[in-house]
Amino acid sequence: MASDLQSLLHSRHITDPAIIGIHTGGAWIAEQIHQQLKPEQPLGTLNITFYRDDFTRIGLHPQVEPSNLPFSVDDRHIVLIDDVLHTGRTIRAAMNEIFDYGRPASIILACLVERSGRELPICADVAGERLSLETHQHVKLTGPDPLELLIQESK
Repeated sequence: MASDLQSLLHSRHITDPAIIGIHTGGAWIAEQIHQQLKPEQPLGTLNITFYRDDFTRIGLHPQVEPSNLPFSVDDRHIVLIDDVLHTGRTIRAAMNEIFDYGRPASIILACLVERSGRELPICADVAGERLSLETHQHVKLTGPDPLELLIQESK
């Protein structure tokens, strides 16, 4: 993923992107990619809990981590990283939060897994793996040490 992302950034003439990981799995992956790409900007993290469109259905998570964007997003090229792109709703929520901080020049989406089942017109620019799964199957990243990707069956 890091080499594909580096190639994409190079082709778009982006030399100093800001990397943002979505809690929790996306933040774990973003940390590793940040270490490999070594951008000048520190790593940012988002917790999109309050931006989710299903917040009233899922309720408040007992351990809500705050978002941390230690840089201005205005006119900056952002690399947004998540673990699994499924419906697209998490990414939509993350972009809504980013725009509350300012107006980026661009947003590149990188995901460890891009799976079937999209509900919104969102796709990854870089994906570690693309999977076609049944509706009763789910992808889960556990970690952070070690990171492990699991495909689970719903009951």
